[in-house]
Amino acid sequence: MPEARSWQVREWLSHRLSRGRRELDRMRGRGLREWNRVRARVRREWRGTPREQQRTWQLVAVSAATGLVVAVVSVLVAGPWDGGRRTAERARATEDGVPGERHGGPGRPAPSAAPVLAALGTRPAPRSPDSGDDAVPPPTGAGLADTLEPLLKDSALGSERSVAVMDVTTGQQVFGAKAGTATVPASTIKLATGAAALSALGPDHRIRTSVVAGAGGHDIVLVGGGDPTLTARAVKGDDHPAALRQLADDTARALEKRGAGPYRLGYDTSLYSGPKLHTIGPNENLSPVVPLMADEGRKDDSDHGTAPRAEDPAADTAGAFAAMLRDRGVEVKGEPGAGRAAKGARTVASVRSQPLSSLVERMLTTSDNDIAEALARQTALAAGEPASFAGGAKAVTERLRKLGLPLGGARIADGSGLDRADHVSAGLLAQVLVRAADRDHPELRSLLTGLPVAGFTGTLRTRYAQDAVGRGVVRAKTGTLTGVNTLAGSVVDADGRLLVFAFMTNGTTDADGAQRALDRMASALANCGCR
Repeated sequence: MPEARSWQVREWLSHRLSRGRRELDRMRGRGLREWNRVRARVRREWRGTPREQQRTWQLVAVSAATGLVVAVVSVLVAGPWDGGRRTAERARATEDGVPGERHGGPGRPAPSAAPVLAALGTRPAPRSPDSGDDAVPPPTGAGLADTLEPLLKDSALGSERSVAVMDVTTGQQVFGAKAGTATVPASTIKLATGAAALSALGPDHRIRTSVVAGAGGHDIVLVGGGDPTLTARAVKGDDHPAALRQLADDTARALEKRGAGPYRLGYDTSLYSGPKLHTIGPNENLSPVVPLMADEGRKDDSDHGTAPRAEDPAADTAGAFAAMLRDRGVEVKGEPGAGRAAKGARTVASVRSQPLSSLVERMLTTSDNDIAEALARQTALAAGEPASFAGGAKAVTERLRKLGLPLGGARIADGSGLDRADHVSAGLLAQVLVRAADRDHPELRSLLTGLPVAGFTGTLRTRYAQDAVGRGVVRAKTGTLTGVNTLAGSVVDADGRLLVFAFMTNGTTDADGAQRALDRMASALANCGCR
């Protein structure tokens, strides 16, 4: 508990400091915008004003502009700021966040500070405007339009542009531009895949890989359960993917009790059906989709991103497992062969994946296509559909419908977003994120906690410059195909209001320029109270 409170205090102080800096930037920006508005208005009216009145207008403009500058400078220099943070907030942090000060002495615990990401776990009940200091004013549609519409005109964005911004507290859309129009989402569709899997199976579900007894007395079968994170590499600690080495250890101990070999090893991939290859064909972005693979069929030492892939990851995994058994003193005869385990076969040993919530987080943070396709198939199995591309797409669609999400114009063709036949709306993706923040859907929380952090983690690590307003504040899933750039995630605005957004553009010709344009839009949300 003390560690938890300490974490909450640190997070609360960090949030207050970030909010102070954003407020400072916002005030500077507002001062500049007001100066430009006054100057533009004066110029317009100057051109239509008789000469004898121009001197009067000149004096008014100078007076107004000077007043604005004085006000801004007064706040920034002499106002209640200290190192980028309000002094009143610093005092409150001292009172509420440091154990043993102003709250009954060292023996009395300090009150828990509100966690910065509390809203990521549950969507709180709407607050009353009269509820005091804790009431956070919501943005307005007009304020958001004033901020986002000029950015939507960026020439780097493609011919199709759609936006949805929603207030998490109320669950209402506060800004939209063709928000209901379905477009190609690229990897942001992984939000829908994750939502469907979590809803169907629950966040604690684990995928099992097993060794079972074969038909003969000295036959064993390695059965793939669909865990794409199964690893043949050495692992350390308790929090790691299911390990093929651990499965070999447990199998060797179990076989020792059954007597000497030799044993024949088979492997079973019958859990999945349909084509193994995605419509994009052999590709460094995705292995053949089979229920038995180690390290996602990667032929190098990478654990995310593109990599050369095995043509037959199941056979390679079985071969590696046979070698591990031999290293542990088990005599394995010949090479493993493809086969099928008998129904109800006795389990010799098994390992389980990390919880589904962890798989979803990894999928979103690194945009892992192999995990995405595996989760679509797990959703299909839960729904009684064939574990195939088509079965997964059908099961994910039906699960989203059960969540009450808007599916107008939507078509889901795969779990990863590599298929250009995928079409979803910005409104749908934003609604998925709202559901994830809703107290009625705690099972979806990892959709938010797995989002990359701007400038720090995953696919946003190299985006957002050091001085970008959104750095460390924006959390979002990226999506990129040739001509397609998307971004969907969450942000706390300058007033402390949690918003979710989906920005989508198709038909781009400058991928880097489009990404920067989308990042500027997310940063603009972080920098404005938008009222």
